[in-house]
This record gives sequence, C-alpha cells and structure tokens, in this order.
Amino acid sequence: MQIARRPLRRACLLFGLFSLVIALPALGQRPRIQAEDYQIDAEITPQSHHLTARARVKFTALDDVNFAAFELHNALHTTKVTDANGKVLPAERVSQDNEVRITFPTAIPKGTTTTLTFDYEGSLADADDSPVEGLKLAYIGEDVTYLLYPGRWFPVSNYGIDRFTANINITAPAGTVIVGSGSVKPEKPAPAGKVVASFRYDKPSFPGTIIAGPFTDSVFGGGNVHVYFNADKKQFAPAYGDTAIKELEFFSSIYGPAPSPILKVVELPDDTVPTWWAPGIAALASRDISEKVNYRLLADSVAHQWWGATVSPATKEDWWIMDGGARASEMRYVQSTAGATAFEDATRDMAVGALAYDTAPLASVGRLDTFSPQFQALVTDKGGMIFHMLRWVIGDEAFDKTMKDLMTQFAFKPVSVADLQALAEKNYNDKLTAFFTQWVDGTGAPEFKLKYTVYRVKKGFRVVGEVTQDLDLFRMPVELKVDTDGQTEMKRIDVVGTESPFSVETFGKPRKLVLDPNNWVLKNSPDLKVRVAIRRGQELTAQGDLAEALTEYNKALKVNRNSSLAHYRIADVFYMQRNYQSAANEYREAISGDQEPRWTEVWSHVQLGKIFDLTGQRERAVNEYRQAIQTGDNTQGALDEARRYLEQPFQRERRQNGA
Repeated sequence: MQIARRPLRRACLLFGLFSLVIALPALGQRPRIQAEDYQIDAEITPQSHHLTARARVKFTALDDVNFAAFELHNALHTTKVTDANGKVLPAERVSQDNEVRITFPTAIPKGTTTTLTFDYEGSLADADDSPVEGLKLAYIGEDVTYLLYPGRWFPVSNYGIDRFTANINITAPAGTVIVGSGSVKPEKPAPAGKVVASFRYDKPSFPGTIIAGPFTDSVFGGGNVHVYFNADKKQFAPAYGDTAIKELEFFSSIYGPAPSPILKVVELPDDTVPTWWAPGIAALASRDISEKVNYRLLADSVAHQWWGATVSPATKEDWWIMDGGARASEMRYVQSTAGATAFEDATRDMAVGALAYDTAPLASVGRLDTFSPQFQALVTDKGGMIFHMLRWVIGDEAFDKTMKDLMTQFAFKPVSVADLQALAEKNYNDKLTAFFTQWVDGTGAPEFKLKYTVYRVKKGFRVVGEVTQDLDLFRMPVELKVDTDGQTEMKRIDVVGTESPFSVETFGKPRKLVLDPNNWVLKNSPDLKVRVAIRRGQELTAQGDLAEALTEYNKALKVNRNSSLAHYRIADVFYMQRNYQSAANEYREAISGDQEPRWTEVWSHVQLGKIFDLTGQRERAVNEYRQAIQTGDNTQGALDEARRYLEQPFQRERRQNGA
C-alpha cells in the first residue's frame, strides 16, 4: 500500500529527473569532449528484444584528447567504430563504467570538431545490464518498447550536461506507433512488413528518448497535444489531454512559449521510472493514469519542457536548477488550480523532501550518485524550495521577470547558479548573496521559536517580540500572521541571526501569532521531523533494509508517540516479516492515533482483516473489512479491496521457495 509520492529507491525510482555518476577512468581524468549532434538509424525487433543500430556522433574536443569515452548500455556491444575518414578504431568495453572507450591514432587537438560512427547491437530484455542496477531504462518487447535517454541505448557523452541535436530513424514492425522528440516524417521507404519513423530535433536539447507500442493517438487542442495511451487507458485520454493543455497554457504565461509546438503525453509501463520527459514528451507510468488525473505528476513532466528541454544545468552542481525549477513550477500550478490549502500541503511535502537528506550542500552534489535518494531529495525538493523561497523574498513581479529572462537569455543553453543569481539580483535591485549562500552552500534549516508581549497604544496595539533560531548566519524575511479581534493581519519581519527582535502594530487586539503560516521558508518543526523520519524509513523499506527502516520510524515516534502514520509504517514492516501479532498491534495503534493522514484508518482495518484471514479467523476478518467500508474512505482503492475480501478471504502469495 503506497499513498504518498512513491519513495525513491536506488534500484527503482527517480521524483525529478534521472541520471547516474560514472567513475573516472583508471587512466586518469576523463578526456573532455562535447557531443553536439547525433544521426541514429536503429531497428527494433520486439520478439527477440533486439536492437541493431548505427550512430554517427559529432563532437568537439575541449582538450587535446587521445581517447574518448562514451556511455553505452552494457547489454549492447559495438561491432565497429570508425572515424570521419572511415578508418576502424580500437574500442574497449569498460563494463563497470557502462562505457566504450575509443583510442585515436593521433591526438585530436583542442577545439577540433569531428565525428565517430558506432555500429552496435544487443538484446534489451531486462534490467540485468542496466546503467542503474535493478532499473530498466531501456527495453524492447512485443507489448512496449522504451528507449529512455538515461538508458544509454546510444553512445552518450556527459549525460544530462551536453545538449545536442538529433536525427533519429527507427524501424519497427508494421502497426507499431513510435513516439520521439520532434517532427515525424519518413525519410526512406519502409521494408515490407515494417514501418520507419524519423524524428528531427534541430535545437540543442536532450531528444534521446523513443517510446513505441500499440498506442492510440488521441489529438487535442487543435493538434497541439497528442495522447498516446494503450487501449485499456484510452478512455482517460480526453481528461489528460485537457489537463496538459491547461498546464501548457499556465507555464507559458510564466516562462514564455513552450519550446516545442506539440506535446506528446505517453503511457509508460509500470516496470520503469514513474515519469519521464524529453523535448515535446511527457511520459507517465500506467499505474498513475486513471479517471482521476494525476495532475501534479503531469505538471512536473510538462514543466520540464522549460526546466530541462529549454534550460539545463551547466554542471552537475547546477542540476537543482532543472529539477528544482520543475518541482516549484508544479507547486505553483497547484496553487493556481487547487487553492491555498492544497498549495500549503504540497509545499510541506516539498519541505519534507528537502530536509530528508540535508547533510550535504547543494553546491557539492556532484559527488553523489544521482539515482540515490539523497541526490534526488536535494536537487528536486530542496531545489524546489529554493525557487519557492526566492519568489517570496523578491516578490512575484521580480521573480516572474527573472524566470522569463532566464528562459529567454539561456534558451537551449546550459545555465549556472551564478547566472540565476545575477538575473534575480538585477530584477530585485539588491544583492542576494546571503540567500544563495544559506540555501545553496549551506545545510540545515532554522527551527523558529516565538515570544512576544502585546501593548495598548493610541491607535491600536503594538506587539513587541523576538524570534529565535539556531543558525547564526541565517538572514531572511519571514511572514508573521496576527489573528486579531477584527481581521487577520499579515506582517513581514526580518530574521537575522539567532535572535531577532521585532515590533509590529495592529488595529485589532492580537489573539494569536503564527510565524511563516504559508510555509514560504524551509524550516524545521516537530511535525516535519516526524515526516522526515517516516520518509527515510519508507525509502529504506523500499531498499529492503527493514532494520534501519524501523530505526527511522521509531525516531518519528520519539517526536510524536501518537503518529498514526509512523505506527502504520512500522506495522507494514512487521507484516512484510510475517510477524503478524506485532503488525496487528501497530495497526491498532494507527487507528487510535492522530489519524494523520486520514487514510491510515481505513487501510489499517483492511490490513487487520488480511491478518485475521491469514490466521484462520474469518469472522474477525469480516468485521475489519466492514469497519473499513464504514469509513467511506476509498483512498487508493481501499474500499474496493475491503469489498473484494468480504466476498472471498484474502490469501497471501506463496514465496518462490514454497514457504
């Protein structure tokens, strides 16, 4: 049972966008080259999972180089590599780095642009040789084919950094619908029984993703949005097409026109990443396509048309600009569409992610594995919080001007943190050194404490107080909500250092003061500490480290013994271990706890029902299923599951060893 955004796991998921660290070659520092253009001819044979391809790579030497290293899926092997003159060059496969290294007969001088042509083939059937252990990023099958850019199905240089143009020709069995970045037009006749799709993308970006299958192409918005779903999801296409149109219009109003005139919303299978993007493509896992549109997940993928397809990181340390920008855009769409309460809840979720692994500054994430939960949390959630806070500090007008300037001045170019800071300072008309130093170069977040006294004055009341927190270098404006006998009044006070006195005046008599009520500032609190520990526990559970997961869940209970979510997650661990008595105890604690979130009640009853079925107590199981139904809460299909097991007792799947 998974309710919130699925936890990242090294072997399976990535909430922002996805890549991996490649070790430096044993010979020393990797030679620096920059890939600029790809001409790829590939044929997929679904029945045998086979790929046969030729890729011509145009690149420029950034140093004098004697060899070049290209990342290529380990399941693919080169049959020949030739230079611009057609001369065959030595190619060495380095499996531990997912690389093919090409040695040149003579050094290529710095600044020289030349080409290499790779002939290669192989079977893409599972995750065994994936660039990320356990995660399928490239697969060819009769049901679906997905060749995602991070799957390194073609020779890649400097993944996620080198922007490139591409002309990709894909040959597949007749009847296959093929989706890629750019316009589609056959450039050569298709062999009998086959189809050829050609995709040309002329702007430097990341057009290296191909998705193919028996899709239905549904067209919306006058042809601007195409939805490619399988037959069993076709009925949901209009809702997703309409939502995509709204999101494109919303982001265009902030950032300027979308980089591609057409957006393709594509269904991915559930055995790969939950979402992916490429220029003109927004892909979602099948499990997230239903009658109720997952508009947040779609918004994040659509926002990457600007944050990624249009502007991208200059270095790995700048990666948070891309994924954080998309995450903050998702939050802003929530604010526009679902209102203030949903916006506050969403930003609180983002803050949990930002604090989950905040032990390394964003400025040093280049040393982290980019599929790790820590990297993902930092670049996506903390990065998103930085954009969110910057908007609060400089105001909507200056922020929106900064975003449009960024998209205009750096369109189809890499961007650095220094570039972003310079634009923000120009539009804010003041320095933001303290802000960027605190949140990019630093770690941790303040935990505010507030004390104050109310005085009667001639024209109303004066509140004199002090904000304390534990970060000596902290400096930032903070919102102060003052509930009075009359209307609520919002004030803005400056918090500088560990002790910050303030004085504000109100017309009505103050009844209650709340610091940062709208979650504009990344901060610690008892509630967030509970949620952070639970998130870390979920990720450890997903990785199979149940002992450490229990340690994290118990940290949450130390802060809040009444946390229903912590008790529920502990119960899940015991249930997985088949420790049914302990699991039942914890599900009971979840029901009698604070019931935050509300779904813990209905799912605890469902899980208790399963335990009673498994232990041969059918009457007690039926009672739990009925109590679940009485809650009226169908979160993630809880009521459907309860009704199913009212009809027929739950039976757990047998382990592979027969246990």
